[in-house]
Amino acid sequence: MSTPVARTADAQVEHKDPTARADIVVTMSVDTAPNPERIRPRTGPVLDVVVPVYNEEADLEPSVRRLHAYLSAEFPYPFRITIADNASVDATPAIATRLAAQLPEVESLRMPEKGRGRALRAAWTASDAQVLAYCDVDLSTDLAALLPLVAPLISGHSDLAIGTRLARDSRVVRGAKREFISRSYNLILRGTLATRFSDAQCGFKAIRGDVAQRLVPLVEDAGWFFDTELLVLAERAGLRIHEVPVDWVDDPDSSVDIVRTAVDDLKGIARLGRALASGRVPLNDLREKLGRGALEAPEREVAGVPRGMIGQLARFAAVGVASTLAYLLLYVLLRTGLGAFGANLVALVVTAVANTAANRRLTFGVRGRSGAATSQVQGLIVFFLGLALTTGALALLPATASRPVELLVLVLANALATVLRFVAFRSWIFATSERAA
Repeated sequence: MSTPVARTADAQVEHKDPTARADIVVTMSVDTAPNPERIRPRTGPVLDVVVPVYNEEADLEPSVRRLHAYLSAEFPYPFRITIADNASVDATPAIATRLAAQLPEVESLRMPEKGRGRALRAAWTASDAQVLAYCDVDLSTDLAALLPLVAPLISGHSDLAIGTRLARDSRVVRGAKREFISRSYNLILRGTLATRFSDAQCGFKAIRGDVAQRLVPLVEDAGWFFDTELLVLAERAGLRIHEVPVDWVDDPDSSVDIVRTAVDDLKGIARLGRALASGRVPLNDLREKLGRGALEAPEREVAGVPRGMIGQLARFAAVGVASTLAYLLLYVLLRTGLGAFGANLVALVVTAVANTAANRRLTFGVRGRSGAATSQVQGLIVFFLGLALTTGALALLPATASRPVELLVLVLANALATVLRFVAFRSWIFATSERAA
């Protein structure tokens, strides 16, 4: 006999009926935002680990079997593994269905639309587990960190938990490109959304089930930005986020489109920043529903914007305009004698030193000589990012490009470098004086 089910067209979940024979799988359909009381049984596992997948026919079976074997041997509580397939077009759905039939704690959920965030939302809101987690199918994160990740949530000490590759105790093996992108992204988050968590993108996170039912519906993104948005909203609502240093090995065969993901993440940051600044996100309501009481607005923030940031942006923009004009003037004066690349290098070095000194005094209000040398060294590190952007822009220009086109491309590259410079100034180089403000 199969249990009653609620049917919609949004997802399909493979559930095992404990009263049926072991080889029978019951298919149940659930909505992406279901009524928990309507479809949930009274009891469930302590942990539900979701593995979101898209076209992972090669890695899915060995990874799920490895995860199942580890949990069976090492995890001291009842668990479930949910394979959340978001619209795969290869053999992934068939493999997931077979694993759900063969392994007693494995279930399969299939989404008709693509999107990792969409798959996580469907799996988490339909789960009856006390703690919900997810990990990437490549299992790049050492599974030994799983129990330390979920233990504070099981005890009720924390609301969310994340694995971090950027902690001092983490052991990470990955290329310089991905390391640079990851650190730059988290630096941008700190500078724009004033975040305090260290690693938004590690595919190893957990959340208490009761918190997920309130928090996840507020997350708008259905793709890769889902994680970041979830963490930012949790942090702004005053929820406790536990961080666990992890051992992590990069998957060289990852199919993630880095450029497209980066663009989508930047769009997500802009959208979320606007939503927080306008007060559109009901954070106080979330906190009250979780029994924490209304969250008082932090003294350092007004309407979601850190205090003093608007003035800093205005002063930084003025310094930036002056620096850009000085850069272009120097570039034009030196272009004939040194060539494009030589003129670009000299003009950037001179204006970078002047820019750091001006922002130190005018934008962030740092006086005196103490720490000035350190600030300049750090500013030069940021300068090399600007050099890479502008040099790369020049290298991509065809040899027949006109001088006005050349200057326009340099202005655009410098504009991007300027945004990253402000983030670095605020969250790294002058962060101490900013916190003391």
